[in-house]
Amino acid sequence: MDALLVGADRLGNIPDILSNFGIRIAGHVSGRDTTHQRRSSSLPAGIGMVILFTDFIGHNVMQRFREAANREGVMFVCCRRSTCALQQALGQRMAEKCSTYTVAKKCRQKH
Repeated sequence: MDALLVGADRLGNIPDILSNFGIRIAGHVSGRDTTHQRRSSSLPAGIGMVILFTDFIGHNVMQRFREAANREGVMFVCCRRSTCALQQALGQRMAEKCSTYTVAKKCRQKH
């Protein structure tokens, strides 16, 4: 799955955590540019998930990207920029996704 990351200037170990979940970084937006606050355009093509690092972006930036994800039916995850917070948020989100399947065991094998 391809993800758009919003927030944080540097990603550090985040790419390693994402690859453990089978997620590839398709784009990264720091959120510091003032144009990101007014951005109402669509997400890049092929994005399956938006990850918002809440401790590095303002309310307006978070709202714009969350609205874009909802509008396009893309899954989004909000968490602090730490590997532990990201692992926990992705684990919960993937568990929610698995609960929609009739056989959760098959879903766990896919992740």
